[in-house]
Amino acid sequence: MSPQPSSPVVTASPIASASPIASASPIASASPVVSASPVSSDNSSDVDGLPEPHTCPWWVQYLLINPLRRFLEPPDELLGPHVEPDMTVLDMGCGFGFFSLPLARMVGAEGRVLCADVEPRAIARLQRRARRAGLADRIDTRPCEPRDVGFGDYAGRVDLVTVMHTLHELEDLPGFLSQVKTLLKPTGRLLVVEPKGHVKPEHFAAELSCCRASGFRELQSPTVGRRHMAALLAIQ
Repeated sequence: MSPQPSSPVVTASPIASASPIASASPIASASPVVSASPVSSDNSSDVDGLPEPHTCPWWVQYLLINPLRRFLEPPDELLGPHVEPDMTVLDMGCGFGFFSLPLARMVGAEGRVLCADVEPRAIARLQRRARRAGLADRIDTRPCEPRDVGFGDYAGRVDLVTVMHTLHELEDLPGFLSQVKTLLKPTGRLLVVEPKGHVKPEHFAAELSCCRASGFRELQSPTVGRRHMAALLAIQ
């Protein structure tokens, strides 16, 4: 499928998911803090049809930034159709930044990529990678908590939330979706991508059902190759 602001930089998301509510397959703000406080809700495992949440070891992220992965999951093809310059994008479960760094290039110098992961070591690694890539000024990285995304100061300012190979890892999916609604602009979008095989079709269907019950509607099912299941959603 948190808080403590950290220095600018981003991270990536997993192919077969390697992080919890934040972490996954792989930005400073001066505005007043608007609370997007953690939402108390049932566990994801208590929602009908959802799989039992689990977290992959953080070191799996080293495998997920293998350059060969770009041939299997080209970030530009997966995310490009949904990202425009100057956007503010939240990469949930960013890991080492496999998707975060390409997102930072897509949004450009005036855009912002918010990177959240429950694993502080993943965030630290992402920050180093962002500095080497010259993208640190476009990224805000923050360790999050299993039930708190940690970007409350961006409430109502996010254009797109990407959840790449991470949704099935979230401990509290309804609570997470409630926070996403708080962060998104009225015109904002939620992009969910899950790996086939690792996530069963019936579990993905249950995740989308939970999204609908949480106030989202499906706009389309993006074509993301044979290895993935995806949905682009908006607030109802």
